[in-house]
Amino acid sequence: MQSLPPPLLARFQTEATDLPGVDTAVYDAAGRDRREPVFGLGPRESRIAFFGRDPGRDEIHHGVPFIGAGGRQLRRVLYRRHHQGEMVTTDQAMAAGEPYFWLNTVPYKPLGNKAWSMAVKRRFQPLVAAVLTELWAGEDVITLGREAFFWFAIHQPGGLQQTLMHHWQQPTRFETSLTIDYSTPSGETRCLRLHPLPHPSPLNATWFKRFPDLLEHRLDELEVRA
Repeated sequence: MQSLPPPLLARFQTEATDLPGVDTAVYDAAGRDRREPVFGLGPRESRIAFFGRDPGRDEIHHGVPFIGAGGRQLRRVLYRRHHQGEMVTTDQAMAAGEPYFWLNTVPYKPLGNKAWSMAVKRRFQPLVAAVLTELWAGEDVITLGREAFFWFAIHQPGGLQQTLMHHWQQPTRFETSLTIDYSTPSGETRCLRLHPLPHPSPLNATWFKRFPDLLEHRLDELEVRA
């Protein structure tokens, strides 16, 4: 399992030092430094990356993304693909995610669990993009929710925003995929395939019950192509 290279970790810590809107009470209750980013990362050669919005209370407590109510729904699907029975413990949830790569638009918990502003997402985009393109060698990204999907337009050529918007407006957006040329912080171009899904939060009443089947379908398609 990878960890952030010290120079990149130091850049995250510097950007987070004066970041307004961080839920400091949750960090204090968990005994964690609010400058420490919460990333799952994963093996460099992982076939699939999961890309979500930002960590919540449970993620700060455990220091692992996608471990709250919504993340556990996702991890239950992953667990059932390789084990009999139901996922029960946090250790099982973490182990279910080990073959995959995990990251967020902004790796810090905001007050009220509201999405970070565009200004904050722009502030951290070069660092998160460096994590995505330097620490992971794959091409298939499962995005979770609108915020995560449209993150891929930040600091990119203007036409990509329209391409993403067109895909998002389609009724089949959660069953179809989109291949993009992504400009990396190092100035190179990387081919990525985005596979959008709804956010798995229980608060997302429209899609919460459908999420497991949608994720299963995505994973089935990706494994067939492997």
